[in-house]
Amino acid sequence: MITLKGEHISLRALEPEDLSFLFATENDENFWEVSHTQTPFSRYILKQYLENSHLDIYEAKQLRLVIQHNQTNLSVGMIDLFDFNPQHKRAGIGVLIQKEHQQNGFATEALQLIIKYSFFHLHLHQLYANITSDNVNSLQLFKKNNFTEVGIKKDWIVTANGFKDEVLLQLIHEK
Repeated sequence: MITLKGEHISLRALEPEDLSFLFATENDENFWEVSHTQTPFSRYILKQYLENSHLDIYEAKQLRLVIQHNQTNLSVGMIDLFDFNPQHKRAGIGVLIQKEHQQNGFATEALQLIIKYSFFHLHLHQLYANITSDNVNSLQLFKKNNFTEVGIKKDWIVTANGFKDEVLLQLIHEK
């Protein structure tokens, strides 16, 4: 699909071969705060998730795509549409890049591809992101891609070091 292919990366559907990548990513405690995860996932549960990943976004209300480097075919991260609401034409969006692949522009390119896909193929009116106030890189990424800060949820995320605020950002497609 040309819409999901960029200069350096492509977004693709999950495959059964992604089990090890998914297992490593979902069980990386460094990502748990942003993914709201508190417990590890078993290979069995993730295998079941992969078996159901063929469900249409209209049925599952979410879409997870692997970010794959075009030259090496390495999986470098994932991007998600979640809380998909076709009635109100909106979805939440999240992007995760493996630590060793960060700062290469992959998140920017993936975000631009999924925005285009969301507005022109899914006909969404808006996308939103929830980012902790101390996640400077993610805030910069979304703001650089025209997301606007529309609010702050005080003490929204509890961590080992106390509560964190969460910033709500929106991108509205002006047709």
